[in-house]
Amino acid sequence: MTLTAVRHGQASYGSDDYDRLSAAGWQQSRHLGEWMVSHEQRFAHVICGGMRRHRETFEAIAEAFAKHDRELPTPVFDTDLNEFDHREVINAYLAENPSASIAAPAADQRPAQATVMRMLQGALSRWAAGAYEAQLSEGWSAFGARVERGGSRLRDLCADGNVLLVSSGGTIARLAQRALEAPDLRAVELNLSLRNSALCEFHAFDNVLRMGSWNALPHLAERRDMWTYF
Repeated sequence: MTLTAVRHGQASYGSDDYDRLSAAGWQQSRHLGEWMVSHEQRFAHVICGGMRRHRETFEAIAEAFAKHDRELPTPVFDTDLNEFDHREVINAYLAENPSASIAAPAADQRPAQATVMRMLQGALSRWAAGAYEAQLSEGWSAFGARVERGGSRLRDLCADGNVLLVSSGGTIARLAQRALEAPDLRAVELNLSLRNSALCEFHAFDNVLRMGSWNALPHLAERRDMWTYF
């Protein structure tokens, strides 16, 4: 059966609490819920990472199912499918590359997307290459092993039917890396490509998950103004 992995809606970048959906993130996720209902999406299991932005994304999806009297399984929260600590990785990178620092954004504006992406590309690439292992609470290899544990459970659940996962870009990218047998730097690129509330599909074959589709936004096809990466 199919595992449908959803990256959370836009979180609150630049605020005191990143781990909550922005107003746009709630809207993206509600659009996704309505699309799922209108396209007869049914799930045997719902698994969420344990972070607030995962839970809130699921809550927005569940609103649509409840409004249309459609059943949705009670979510199970699996912390093995949490995102890595991006602040730790970025801070370690900026400590050795201070010129890459981005000024804190004002309340009504953000740094240019290309500027943020360059900084993230540098930080994640260094982390994936094995840097910072001694100074972070979780190194790249430990993060991969954690996602592998969670992914194994997801794969097993697919035996019961379609599974919905709500998690984060880094986690879904590591699942995709495993599915594609791709190198570490490809996982970084996959992570940075993934848009908020995007859908990715994996299929369980021969005791492994394989890639079906990546980074789809059918629920925002007419709202490109709502396509965000962070």
